[in-house]
Amino acid sequence: MEFNEKLQELRKNRGLTQEELAEALYVSRTAISKWESGRGYPGIDSLKEISKFFSVTIDDLLSGEKVIY
Repeated sequence: MEFNEKLQELRKNRGLTQEELAEALYVSRTAISKWESGRGYPGIDSLKEISKFFSVTIDDLLSGEKVIY
């Protein structure tokens, strides 16, 4: 499972829109859309925020394995 798929799954499991996640992470909705569509990747600071927000490790986010939470 790729990063973009994991991010989308984590967001949907929390019942969040892209806009709501963007606000929580202090990024634009466009950034979330790019990340989820696989057209871009977040920087290290954003990865740290995503990791903290969803209580998963950065390794979980970036590995090819399915995230267990």
